[in-house]
Amino acid sequence: MILKSMLLSVLELAQPTAPPAGVNTEGLADFLRSFFAPLFLVIVSVVALFFLFTREITRFVQFIILAIAIGVIFYVPNIIEVTAKAIASALGIRGD
Repeated sequence: MILKSMLLSVLELAQPTAPPAGVNTEGLADFLRSFFAPLFLVIVSVVALFFLFTREITRFVQFIILAIAIGVIFYVPNIIEVTAKAIASALGIRGD
């Protein structure tokens, strides 16, 4: 009996539900960008200064290139969508 009620509860929880009507996600991406941008810049600056002070120029250059790539991916609006559409069209996949 307990097992049956547990299974029924799990099945009930697994059913898809409609999203709440009061949730507004407009501007969420802009909010997250504005929230994480200063944090990202501080972390990049600290790590870059560490590599410079320890005179590891090769790691410094690698880190700066990686940081720029990550910054472009996350902070240029719609870059992921545009890149995905370009890759899909290059592969011959039609999107509507």
